[in-house]
Amino acid sequence: MSKTWRPATQLVHGGTLRSQYGETSEAIYLTQGFVYETSEAAEARFKGETEGFIYARYGSPTNDMFEKRMCLLEGAEDARATASGMAAVTAAILCQLKSGDHIVAARALFGSCRWVVETLAPKYGIDCTLIDGRDLANWEKAITPKTKVFFLESPTNPTLEVIDIAGVAKLANQIGAKVVVDNVFATPLFQKPLELGAHIVVYSATKHIDGQGRCLGGVVLSDKEWIDENLHDYFRHTGPAMSPFNAWTLLKGIETLPLRVRQQTENAAKIADFLAEQGKVAKVIYPGRKDHPQADIIAKQMTGGSTLVAFELKGGKDAAFALQNALEIIKISNNLGDSKSLITHPATTTHKNLTDEARAELGISPGTVRLSAGIEDTDDLIEDFARALAKVSA
Repeated sequence: MSKTWRPATQLVHGGTLRSQYGETSEAIYLTQGFVYETSEAAEARFKGETEGFIYARYGSPTNDMFEKRMCLLEGAEDARATASGMAAVTAAILCQLKSGDHIVAARALFGSCRWVVETLAPKYGIDCTLIDGRDLANWEKAITPKTKVFFLESPTNPTLEVIDIAGVAKLANQIGAKVVVDNVFATPLFQKPLELGAHIVVYSATKHIDGQGRCLGGVVLSDKEWIDENLHDYFRHTGPAMSPFNAWTLLKGIETLPLRVRQQTENAAKIADFLAEQGKVAKVIYPGRKDHPQADIIAKQMTGGSTLVAFELKGGKDAAFALQNALEIIKISNNLGDSKSLITHPATTTHKNLTDEARAELGISPGTVRLSAGIEDTDDLIEDFARALAKVSA
């Protein structure tokens, strides 16, 4: 029945397990291990002949509920919940590669994601080619006989570039490669990478899924065959498992995901329109605006805009800092997807480890600012920006 429910219902009821006590809220199973009625039962469990849990590093009832609920939302067959978003990204990439394999990745990545493919993977003999992912021809040109994985974010962090997921997936299928999509900025409500042809989807559940600044978490979703053959053993033996308490917290957060994301997106769209009219703002990038550079792709693969807005101030770093410091409601933070509106200066925080040249390639200038819209009153947020902009030197 749950597969026919619409997202808002799935996110409240999907995958729920109840104990003999019939609790309304999902139970937290804070246990490291599990007991067996007989030695024969333990043997059968370890052989996989009977279903059940073995050890919390492999899975627990609370984590299982979170994974099942995410599968319903994403349209995936299976999932593994991880301790953080970066644990999910690292697991999704490394679990399927070996020395000599090759990754093609869009260069517009979150700093830590770029470090995994550009710095960590080569230490294990895995080559990586970074490209401008907006042009499908670049993906095709970068392919080698050893290419096994395509990796991308869309929309990208922080400049909200959009990549043609279906186009990349078509190229990957021609050579037997797998497409891994970090779908955080779109959220599972506005974009379905698996339906577009991607093979693996990863999330930092720390962001919109929790959405209230409480805990870390991540999740990898794919078909059951890929998880069984690639992720299962990696996950069991390297230990990136999510805490059951965090899984319970995320279950509570996911119940209100549609409500929060709807308000955040409405706020982001109105703030983007406001900023676009301000003389001290050089440009605004927002997936819901007609002037977005990839508006045609957005119309094909996204059903909504985003909770994020990227914009550039004419006065560079000094103007960006002056704006952020003058804001009262909107808080300075490197996090995103929160109920509270948050703002960050990527060049000095999330992307500070890139060279000046690399940041310029990505469109991150000293004046670039990233806003994560919260659920506050829209007019209050716009007035906050108006007051802060008035304090920025022209």
